[in-house]
Parts: sequence; C-alpha cells; structure tokens
Amino acid sequence: MADAKVIPFDDDRSRGSGGARPSRRRSTGSRRSGGDAAVVREVQPLPTGAAAQDEGAESGEPEQERPPQPPRGAEEGAGGLERRVAGGLAFLRRRLTGEYEVDDFGYDAELTDQVLMSLLRPVYEKYFRVEVKGIENIPKTGGALLVANHSGTLPLDGLMMQVAVHDHHPAGRHLRLLAADLVFVLPVVNELARKLGHTLACAEDAERLLGQGELVGVMPEGFKGIGKPFSERYKLQRFGRGGFVSTALRQGVPIIPCSIVGAEEIYPMLGNAKTLARLLGFPYFPLTPTFPWLGPLGAVPLPTKWTIQFGEPIPTDGYPPEAAEDPMLMFNLTDQVREQIQHTLYKLLVQRRSVFF
Repeated sequence: MADAKVIPFDDDRSRGSGGARPSRRRSTGSRRSGGDAAVVREVQPLPTGAAAQDEGAESGEPEQERPPQPPRGAEEGAGGLERRVAGGLAFLRRRLTGEYEVDDFGYDAELTDQVLMSLLRPVYEKYFRVEVKGIENIPKTGGALLVANHSGTLPLDGLMMQVAVHDHHPAGRHLRLLAADLVFVLPVVNELARKLGHTLACAEDAERLLGQGELVGVMPEGFKGIGKPFSERYKLQRFGRGGFVSTALRQGVPIIPCSIVGAEEIYPMLGNAKTLARLLGFPYFPLTPTFPWLGPLGAVPLPTKWTIQFGEPIPTDGYPPEAAEDPMLMFNLTDQVREQIQHTLYKLLVQRRSVFF
C-alpha cells in the first residue's frame, strides 16, 4: 500500500476529443486506517445534456427515459389568458360601478386603451397595413402640435394617426385631435369622439391641452381636404389663416408636420351631389365607384397601403410672446409647414410602388 499509485480513470487526453471538459473539483479523501499513503480522489460534476448521452453510450448503460414535459408556452399562455380574463372582469366592474376617470373634455383613457384602440388596431395593422416613419420626431414629454394633411372622404386618417402615435411612440403617448363641429352633432359619433380624446377645433381648447403637455393633432385643410375630388389627390388645399401657428406660438410648443399617403384612395370621390348634401346638412355628398350604388357595401373602404411620416419639428419657443399677433410671421410659418408636408407627400409617392401592395 505504501507504493500505491493514483491512476486517473477519466483522462481527456486519451479520448482524443476536441471538446474541452468542464473544470473538475478536487477534494482530499480520508486516510485509510492501515496505510501511510493519502489517496486523492477526483470528483467530477454530473454530465448534463449531450455530455450525458456521450457518457451513457461509452459506459454501455441504457438511457433512462424521461417523462414528457409540457411545452413552455403552454403554462405561459394559460397564465396570460387568466390575467386577461381577470383584467377584463376588473374593467367591467369599474365600468359598472363608475370607478373610472374622465377629464374635462370627456376623454376616457382606460376605455381608449382597452377597447377603442383594440377595435381600431386590426384595421390599422391588417387592413391598411400602416407603415410609420419619423416617430422619433415626436417628443417624449411636453406639448406638441401635429399638423397633417386631410383626405379620404371619411376622416379615417385622423384615427389611424392616433393609433400610430399610441402604438409606436416609445412613451405610448396619446394624440388629442381637434375635430370639426359636425363630429359633435352626430349621434354615437359624438360620444365615441369624446371618449377618444377629440375636442372642438377652437384655439381655446387647443391652448388648454397644449398647456397641459398633451400632443394635439390638427388637419388645417378641413372639409376642403377630405372632400376634394379624386383628380386633386395629394394636392394640399389652403391651410386657412394660420390659427394653429398662433396657438403653437402662444404655448411655445414645436410644430410637427405629418404626411399621410394611402388615405386618398380608400374612397375615390368622382362626384359630389351638392343638392343632396344641402338637404342632409353635410358639407358634401360623395359619389364613388361603389357608393351609393352598392348600398351599405359601398361604404367599405378600399384596402390601400398607408404610410405615415412625422417630419422634423419646427420650434416656436424662440419667438417673443407678441409674435403670436404678427400676421407676417404666422403666414411664413404656415407656408413652411405646408410646403414641408407637400414635399414629403411627393417624396413618398415617388417611393410607393403600388397603391394596394
């Protein structure tokens, strides 16, 4: 026993394998009672994975079968479903008990996030397949005025712009749109618009929202843009007297031009029944290839491919307070915003390969 040698029984060099073994931990074994030599044992970590299969193949031991494990996504999916159901029940309870908040304009943030945006999102993602560019130009905090072109016979472009800001902005910000008077006299539409955060297109409401640090969206073309004939598509109409510029100057917030391509073709307006529009109290009554000839089916928009691009901000905080009353300055800034939107529209149209794909 005094001349006993310790022979390593797992020598990596004798195997000739290129892979490196895990580092071994060494521990000193106890001395034998009758001997004077200390025997050092080598302790290896238990092999796992592919290494375990190699060890079993070399040792000739049969591989033990493990019981099938459920897929990882199954437990996560079940847990996610339970959380969604619990969240939905909690939402209904708050709705029934009135435990939710609505601001002075009627905006319901919880209903917008959980219901209204969920209804608009499939149209945004699957039907119009909106592509968003320049979302980084929208500030993370503080007020800003988003100015966009208006088109499409029905104002779906404003709704899609709301979804674009809400879903793509890193801070998940909400866009508060300034809407025309007609929106707030129509039944059902009035309530939904208020819940979505829309408010009357007047300087007082816009300044109040901007002063609260909100994102405010305005489409200065109004009915002139949304009701123009198809032959004048993507040609910006007059922007009014520049009231939106005066509002931005008073609050010192940046103006962000926004260009929308794709909305012009959803309802190609070939004619306008002006007599019928006057009888109904509408600014126009569109005649399209499908409406009113196909009845309610003609009101389904064409599935065009959209692009929404937010341009570089135009700062207004460097002007003195009295600048909001300077008509020449307002005219120049209004023209600058309009030209930037029009130039971006032409650029996007050149890049577009198809209206629908």
